[in-house]
Amino acid sequence: MRTTIDLPDDLFRRAKSTAALRGLSLKEMFTSFVEAGLSEVDEETVEEEKYGHATPLPVVFPASLGPIRSLTNSEIEEILLQEDLARIGKH
Repeated sequence: MRTTIDLPDDLFRRAKSTAALRGLSLKEMFTSFVEAGLSEVDEETVEEEKYGHATPLPVVFPASLGPIRSLTNSEIEEILLQEDLARIGKH
């Protein structure tokens, strides 16, 4: 099927040169881009239907090193201070 699209001149030149560098015609390159874009949209639709949003929520697994003890505010401040000193080369 034929269709007409209007592209800015600089975008058209970039597309034409990219197609030439890839050894493709403009039609072949645009067809592959549209197919890839539609595949991505199809995958997002499946994810939205499955999870209620475009991407699944991250899964957090517990560390395998065992429980981590609670730190006091002063211990956290000391750790941050030591990191800052190490970053600037003072320790």
